[in-house]
Amino acid sequence: QVQLVESGGGLVQAGGSLRLSCAVSGRTLSSYAMAWFRQAPGMEREFVAAVSWNGRTYADSVKGRFTISRDNAKNTGYLRMNSLTPEDTSVYYCAASTRVPIATVEGAYEYWGQGTQVTVSS
Repeated sequence: QVQLVESGGGLVQAGGSLRLSCAVSGRTLSSYAMAWFRQAPGMEREFVAAVSWNGRTYADSVKGRFTISRDNAKNTGYLRMNSLTPEDTSVYYCAASTRVPIATVEGAYEYWGQGTQVTVSS
């Protein structure tokens, strides 16, 4: 059984940074595409970033500020978030897919974590 567990969320001031982690168990991470999505209160979940063996892609709203990466040896993915703004406040979810090399849509990902709250104060 594949499990994803996020950590690293918290409260940060605008302009600050956080690094989220996503620990994967049950399968080897190198065989997955991994992504981060986020959901703000009252909003639909939206794509943030994705990484696989053939590259990375980012939502326009985070491009240049966020960096997605993964350590296959540790079976862990990361999302480094810099220059945070209050608009980045959301619950952040990591997701993994064996179906596609890389994707920006929720339906492509069959495994999800429980989410971690990120709150950016102004």
